[in-house]
Amino acid sequence: MSIRVFSIFLALILFSAPFIQVARCQSDPETDVVEGTGEAGDLGIVDEDVRDFGSDSFSPAPGIETVCVFPKNPSKVVAAGEESELLVGMKNDGDSSLNIIAIQASVHLPFDHRYLVQNLSVQAFNNATVPPSAQATFPYIFAVSKFMQPGSFDLVGIIVYEIDQNPFQSTFYNGTIEVTEPGGLLSVESVFLFCLGIALLALLGFWIRGQIQNLSKKTKRAPKAKVEVGTATTDASTDEWLEGTAYSQSLSNKSKKKK
Repeated sequence: MSIRVFSIFLALILFSAPFIQVARCQSDPETDVVEGTGEAGDLGIVDEDVRDFGSDSFSPAPGIETVCVFPKNPSKVVAAGEESELLVGMKNDGDSSLNIIAIQASVHLPFDHRYLVQNLSVQAFNNATVPPSAQATFPYIFAVSKFMQPGSFDLVGIIVYEIDQNPFQSTFYNGTIEVTEPGGLLSVESVFLFCLGIALLALLGFWIRGQIQNLSKKTKRAPKAKVEVGTATTDASTDEWLEGTAYSQSLSNKSKKKK
């Protein structure tokens, strides 16, 4: 009975395995971040959301290189509803200075970017410039919706800038992020898998115990040795001591009857 229950339970696990999403953290090699040319307070970051540049599409300017790094999160695991930070590095190899207008990102389904999941906040700048033959680093803080389902998504980040009053944009990141439930490791899926593992170990322990008990019962069923009952002998000294008593007379009467 225990073997049948264990087999059914194992079959249910194998059937439900494709439907269980387990967040996987993939660490990418760290990218060198270009050094900034000014302090963060001099960038003129606008905290409130401004114009959404997601509907506009500009071409990248020649001689502009961008790089992105997650300084405190190299595995790119983002908890839903919690803030995450990335750094955007820009290198200006052109002949004119550029003015940074804004940084924006969006979340898409990994198999088709036409399906937009969420437009993230726009971070605008007032007086952030990068002179020719210079490089700078700009922070971007974002948070995905707390209602977003855990799983793998694609994050697309763009930085919008102006050169000689002409708008341009460059994509600084187009890759995968892992969205997890708030609280990180203590998610519903991890708790379910933990309980599932304990249940499997318990069933396996009961099955092994049953097998050991069956084996011990078989070894105990050995044939019992026959006990031979022989004739009793009477000590001579005891007969002399009992001679003339009622006990000796009863013994003599029994012996006469047997004859």
